[in-house]
Amino acid sequence: MEARGSPADALLQRPWLPVSIGGCRLLAKSRFGEAAYRLLLTDGSCVWEERMDAAAIQRRAQELNRRLRAKVEAFFSHLREVAQPCLTGSDGQAGGEAQISLTRQEDGNIWIKLKSELVGLPFYWEFHCTPAPVAVACAQLVRPLLAMSHLLQQQVEQLGGLLGRKDAEIQDYRENGAVLSRATVSMVTLTTQALPLLPPDPLGLDGDLQRLYAAVVAHDNARKRKRSPDQRPAEEEEEEEEEEEEEEADAASSSGGGEGGPGGAAAAKMADRPAEQQVGPTEEKPRPASRAAERASSKPKKKKVGLFR
Repeated sequence: MEARGSPADALLQRPWLPVSIGGCRLLAKSRFGEAAYRLLLTDGSCVWEERMDAAAIQRRAQELNRRLRAKVEAFFSHLREVAQPCLTGSDGQAGGEAQISLTRQEDGNIWIKLKSELVGLPFYWEFHCTPAPVAVACAQLVRPLLAMSHLLQQQVEQLGGLLGRKDAEIQDYRENGAVLSRATVSMVTLTTQALPLLPPDPLGLDGDLQRLYAAVVAHDNARKRKRSPDQRPAEEEEEEEEEEEEEEADAASSSGGGEGGPGGAAAAKMADRPAEQQVGPTEEKPRPASRAAERASSKPKKKKVGLFR
C-alpha cells in the first residue's frame, strides 16, 4: 500500500479520459514525472497498468533503440511529448509525426507501440500494460464510480421531490380555478423520456463526469486524512482478534505435550498431591520415580542448531 501524498494519490485524483488507440476505445489515466510514469487503461471489462522508473525506462529504451546511449533525462521529455497526446484523448493521435498502434497479447496483456524521430533518428517505445490487481481496479475505478452513482441518485431524488411539490402546487391552482398554460409532467414520464438519452458507449465520459470524478476522489481523500490512525474499521479489528485467537490456540496445542505447557503444569500439580487423592479406589498406585523416568525417556532430546555445529 502506498503512502498518502504519494504519486498514486496524484494519479487517483486525475479523471479517466476516453481515448482511441489503434481503433480500440479505452479509458486512460496517466502520470509522467521527471523520469518515471504510471499508466492505467480499461475497456470496461479489464484494467491494465504499467509502472516504470528511471532504471526500467533506461533498459527498455536500449533494448528498442540499439544505437541510443543517452541517459533517461535526455530523451524522457521527448517520450512524454509524444505519448501524452495519445493518452489524454487528443483525437487518439500522438504528438508530431509519431505512429501508434495497439496489440492485444495472448496472455491478456496490452502493448502500445510508438514510433517517432529523436534528433533525426527513429525512436521506438512500447508500453507493456499487464492486468492490474483487484485492489487497484477498485480504488481507481469501482469505488469512485459507486460514489458518483450514489451522489447522482441523491440529486435525482431531490429533483423528484421538487417536481412532486410543484405538481401539488399546480393542482392546487387548478382546483382554485386558475388556467394553466402548460401541462404538468409527472416524474415517471420524465424518467421514461430520459432512458433513450443514455449514451450507448459507457466509455464516453464527458467533461462534467470527469470533474465529478475528481471532486468525489478529492473529498474521499480529505475524509481519510481527517480520520485518526486509531479509528480503524471494525472489520480490521475483528480480523486482528481472530488472528490473535488462532495464534493462542496454536500455541496451546503445540505446548500441550511439554512440561512447560498446560499438560505439564497439570502433571506437576497431580504429582504434588497425596497418593490417595491421585488414585481411585480400583486403580493401582504408580510409583513417582518410575513415572518420572518414563517421562524423561520419552522426551526427545533437542538438537543444537546454529551457524556452527
